[in-house]
Amino acid sequence: MADHTLAHRSQNATRTETVHLPPATPPTNHGRTLAAWTTTWTVVAGGVIAGLGVAFTMMWLFWVGMAVIAGGLVLGKVLQLLGHGQGGAATLARAQRRGGH
Repeated sequence: MADHTLAHRSQNATRTETVHLPPATPPTNHGRTLAAWTTTWTVVAGGVIAGLGVAFTMMWLFWVGMAVIAGGLVLGKVLQLLGHGQGGAATLARAQRRGGH
């Protein structure tokens, strides 16, 4: 009878796992870019405005909040295209000035 206990399996590995590494080192900023922060905070502000519009039953305030959210998404994409996003030229230059982080 074979021993299939957890202790036996942890001490006697039956197969090896293949490790797949990425072809290059990923950026070290963990998404802390101007484009990411701008997008995040404008969407949060728009959500708060829209939520207040719902809470106070003001449809116009709700739609203002929704417009702020849409504007934040567009602004974040524009900043990303201008190089302020993950792996962008402005982000990489900023990382070099700060010592790689």
